[in-house]
Amino acid sequence: MAWTRDEMARRAAQELEDGFYVNLGIGIPTLVANYIPENIDVTLQSENGMLGMGPFPYDDEVDADLINAGKQTITELRRTSYFSSADSFAMIRGGHIDLSILGAMEVSENGDIANWMIPGKLVKGMGGAMDLVAGVKRVVVIMDHANKAGESKLLKACSLPLTGQACVDRIITTLGVFDVTPDGLVLIELAPGASLELVAGQTEAKYSVSDHVLKHEAA
Repeated sequence: MAWTRDEMARRAAQELEDGFYVNLGIGIPTLVANYIPENIDVTLQSENGMLGMGPFPYDDEVDADLINAGKQTITELRRTSYFSSADSFAMIRGGHIDLSILGAMEVSENGDIANWMIPGKLVKGMGGAMDLVAGVKRVVVIMDHANKAGESKLLKACSLPLTGQACVDRIITTLGVFDVTPDGLVLIELAPGASLELVAGQTEAKYSVSDHVLKHEAA
Protein backbone atom coordinates (compact mmCIF):
# COMPACT_ATOMS: atom_id res chain seq x y z
CA MET A 1 0.00 0.00 0.00
CA ALA A 2 3.01 2.32 0.16
CA TRP A 3 6.53 2.87 -1.11
CA THR A 4 9.40 1.38 0.89
CA ARG A 5 12.49 3.42 1.75
CA ASP A 6 14.31 2.05 -1.28
CA GLU A 7 11.34 2.72 -3.56
CA MET A 8 11.18 6.33 -2.36
CA ALA A 9 14.92 6.66 -3.02
CA ARG A 10 14.47 5.20 -6.51
CA ARG A 11 11.68 7.72 -7.19
CA ALA A 12 13.84 10.56 -5.87
CA ALA A 13 16.62 9.54 -8.26
CA GLN A 14 14.31 10.62 -11.09
CA GLU A 15 14.88 14.20 -9.90
CA LEU A 16 18.55 14.01 -10.94
CA GLU A 17 19.68 15.55 -14.21
CA ASP A 18 22.91 15.16 -16.16
CA GLY A 19 25.61 17.51 -14.91
CA PHE A 20 23.91 18.24 -11.58
CA TYR A 21 25.84 18.90 -8.37
CA VAL A 22 23.81 17.18 -5.65
CA ASN A 23 23.81 17.05 -1.85
CA LEU A 24 22.14 14.01 -0.25
CA GLY A 25 20.94 14.38 3.34
CA ILE A 26 21.31 11.88 6.17
CA GLY A 27 18.97 8.86 6.27
CA ILE A 28 16.80 7.77 3.35
CA PRO A 29 18.34 10.36 0.96
CA THR A 30 21.71 8.58 1.08
CA LEU A 31 20.01 5.59 -0.61
CA VAL A 32 19.44 7.73 -3.72
CA ALA A 33 23.10 7.18 -4.62
CA ASN A 34 22.25 3.51 -5.28
CA TYR A 35 19.74 4.45 -7.99
CA ILE A 36 21.52 7.08 -10.09
CA PRO A 37 20.62 6.26 -13.72
CA GLU A 38 23.56 4.98 -15.77
CA ASN A 39 22.89 7.47 -18.57
CA ILE A 40 23.44 10.57 -16.42
CA ASP A 41 26.49 11.94 -14.63
CA VAL A 42 26.02 13.73 -11.33
CA THR A 43 28.55 14.90 -8.77
CA LEU A 44 27.73 14.31 -5.10
CA GLN A 45 28.84 16.97 -2.62
CA SER A 46 29.22 16.58 1.14
CA GLU A 47 29.27 19.34 3.77
CA ASN A 48 32.37 17.90 5.41
CA GLY A 49 34.48 18.82 2.38
CA MET A 50 34.23 16.30 -0.42
CA LEU A 51 33.14 16.71 -4.03
CA GLY A 52 32.65 13.60 -6.13
CA MET A 53 31.63 10.91 -3.63
CA GLY A 54 31.70 7.33 -4.80
CA PRO A 55 29.37 4.49 -3.81
CA PHE A 56 29.31 2.83 -0.41
CA PRO A 57 32.30 0.48 -0.03
CA TYR A 58 32.36 -3.30 0.16
CA ASP A 59 33.79 -4.68 3.42
CA ASP A 60 37.29 -5.02 1.95
CA GLU A 61 37.23 -1.42 0.63
CA VAL A 62 36.38 0.41 3.87
CA ASP A 63 38.59 3.40 4.65
CA ALA A 64 37.67 4.92 8.02
CA ASP A 65 39.02 8.29 6.89
CA LEU A 66 36.52 8.53 4.02
CA ILE A 67 33.10 9.47 5.41
CA ASN A 68 30.13 11.56 4.36
CA ALA A 69 28.34 14.15 6.51
CA GLY A 70 26.35 11.35 8.15
CA LYS A 71 29.59 9.60 9.19
CA GLN A 72 28.96 6.70 6.80
CA THR A 73 32.02 5.26 5.08
CA ILE A 74 32.14 5.96 1.34
CA THR A 75 34.57 5.62 -1.56
CA GLU A 76 36.32 8.16 -3.75
CA LEU A 77 36.38 8.57 -7.51
CA ARG A 78 39.27 9.51 -9.79
CA ARG A 79 37.81 13.03 -9.98
CA THR A 80 37.17 13.41 -6.24
CA SER A 81 38.44 16.59 -4.60
CA TYR A 82 38.79 17.55 -0.95
CA PHE A 83 38.60 20.94 0.76
CA SER A 84 37.72 22.64 4.02
CA SER A 85 34.24 22.71 5.50
CA ALA A 86 34.31 26.48 4.98
CA ASP A 87 34.80 26.00 1.22
CA SER A 88 32.08 23.36 1.21
CA PHE A 89 29.56 25.74 2.76
CA ALA A 90 30.68 28.49 0.40
CA MET A 91 29.57 26.21 -2.45
CA ILE A 92 26.19 25.71 -0.77
CA ARG A 93 25.63 29.33 0.28
CA GLY A 94 26.85 30.59 -3.09
CA GLY A 95 24.10 28.73 -4.95
CA HIS A 96 26.45 26.29 -6.69
CA ILE A 97 24.57 23.11 -5.69
CA ASP A 98 21.71 22.28 -8.07
CA LEU A 99 19.69 19.93 -5.87
CA SER A 100 19.46 18.83 -2.27
CA ILE A 101 17.47 15.76 -1.26
CA LEU A 102 16.68 15.82 2.46
CA GLY A 103 14.74 13.89 5.05
CA ALA A 104 12.23 15.65 7.30
CA MET A 105 10.18 15.18 10.44
CA GLU A 106 7.52 17.64 9.25
CA VAL A 107 6.72 19.70 6.15
CA SER A 108 3.97 22.31 5.98
CA GLU A 109 1.58 23.00 3.12
CA ASN A 110 3.51 26.15 2.18
CA GLY A 111 6.89 24.38 2.03
CA ASP A 112 8.27 25.00 5.53
CA ILE A 113 10.51 22.19 6.74
CA ALA A 114 11.41 20.93 10.23
CA ASN A 115 14.20 18.37 10.26
CA TRP A 116 16.92 19.33 12.70
CA MET A 117 15.61 18.83 16.25
CA ILE A 118 12.87 17.59 18.55
CA PRO A 119 12.68 19.71 21.74
CA GLY A 120 13.76 17.78 24.82
CA LYS A 121 15.93 15.32 22.91
CA LEU A 122 19.72 15.43 22.67
CA VAL A 123 20.85 17.48 19.69
CA LYS A 124 24.50 17.30 18.62
CA GLY A 125 24.07 20.25 16.27
CA MET A 126 21.97 21.56 13.44
CA GLY A 127 24.31 20.23 10.78
CA GLY A 128 24.13 21.73 7.30
CA ALA A 129 20.38 21.53 6.71
CA MET A 130 19.69 25.23 7.32
CA ASP A 131 22.33 26.23 4.81
CA LEU A 132 21.12 23.64 2.29
CA VAL A 133 17.48 24.77 2.29
CA ALA A 134 18.57 28.41 1.98
CA GLY A 135 21.34 28.11 -0.60
CA VAL A 136 20.52 25.21 -2.92
CA LYS A 137 18.60 25.83 -6.16
CA ARG A 138 16.02 23.06 -5.62
CA VAL A 139 15.00 21.15 -2.46
CA VAL A 140 13.30 17.75 -2.52
CA VAL A 141 12.17 16.03 0.69
CA ILE A 142 11.82 12.27 1.23
CA MET A 143 9.87 11.20 4.31
CA ASP A 144 7.27 8.85 5.74
CA HIS A 145 3.77 10.22 5.16
CA ALA A 146 2.81 9.59 8.79
CA ASN A 147 4.71 8.95 12.03
CA LYS A 148 4.68 5.71 14.02
CA ALA A 149 1.46 6.82 15.74
CA GLY A 150 -0.23 7.25 12.37
CA GLU A 151 -0.22 11.06 12.61
CA SER A 152 0.38 13.07 9.45
CA LYS A 153 3.82 14.57 8.87
CA LEU A 154 2.43 16.73 6.05
CA LEU A 155 0.86 19.55 8.07
CA LYS A 156 -0.96 22.85 7.83
CA ALA A 157 1.88 24.30 9.93
CA CYS A 158 4.97 22.65 11.41
CA SER A 159 4.94 22.16 15.18
CA LEU A 160 8.68 21.52 15.50
CA PRO A 161 11.43 24.16 15.24
CA LEU A 162 11.84 25.15 11.60
CA THR A 163 14.88 24.45 9.49
CA GLY A 164 13.65 26.77 6.74
CA GLN A 165 10.55 28.61 5.56
CA ALA A 166 8.83 28.16 2.19
CA CYS A 167 11.91 26.42 0.78
CA VAL A 168 10.71 22.93 -0.23
CA ASP A 169 9.91 22.37 -3.92
CA ARG A 170 8.79 18.73 -3.96
CA ILE A 171 7.86 16.13 -1.31
CA ILE A 172 8.14 12.38 -1.87
CA THR A 173 6.35 10.35 0.81
CA THR A 174 5.48 6.71 1.28
CA LEU A 175 2.11 7.46 -0.38
CA GLY A 176 2.98 9.74 -3.29
CA VAL A 177 4.59 12.89 -4.65
CA PHE A 178 3.48 16.45 -3.87
CA ASP A 179 4.61 19.71 -5.46
CA VAL A 180 4.70 22.93 -3.46
CA THR A 181 3.20 25.65 -5.69
CA PRO A 182 2.12 29.28 -5.18
CA ASP A 183 -1.43 27.92 -4.99
CA GLY A 184 -0.60 25.28 -2.39
CA LEU A 185 0.27 21.58 -2.35
CA VAL A 186 -0.60 19.48 -5.39
CA LEU A 187 -0.61 15.68 -5.38
CA ILE A 188 1.02 14.80 -8.72
CA GLU A 189 1.67 11.08 -8.28
CA LEU A 190 0.32 8.20 -6.19
CA ALA A 191 2.48 5.34 -4.97
CA PRO A 192 1.39 2.00 -6.44
CA GLY A 193 -1.34 0.57 -4.23
CA ALA A 194 -2.09 3.88 -2.53
CA SER A 195 -5.48 5.51 -3.05
CA LEU A 196 -6.83 9.03 -2.89
CA GLU A 197 -8.86 7.97 0.15
CA LEU A 198 -5.77 6.70 1.94
CA VAL A 199 -3.86 9.91 1.24
CA ALA A 200 -6.79 12.06 2.39
CA GLY A 201 -7.06 10.10 5.63
CA GLN A 202 -3.38 10.57 6.50
CA THR A 203 -2.85 14.18 5.40
CA GLU A 204 -3.50 17.17 7.63
CA ALA A 205 -2.29 19.72 5.08
CA LYS A 206 -4.64 21.15 2.50
CA TYR A 207 -3.83 20.00 -1.04
CA SER A 208 -5.31 19.60 -4.49
CA VAL A 209 -5.04 16.63 -6.85
CA SER A 210 -3.56 17.00 -10.34
CA ASP A 211 -5.66 16.15 -13.39
CA HIS A 212 -3.15 13.41 -14.25
CA VAL A 213 -3.80 11.60 -10.96
CA LEU A 214 -7.56 12.07 -11.21
CA LYS A 215 -7.64 10.64 -14.73
CA HIS A 216 -5.46 7.69 -13.73
CA GLU A 217 -7.68 6.89 -10.73
CA ALA A 218 -10.82 7.15 -12.86
CA ALA A 219 -9.45 4.79 -15.51
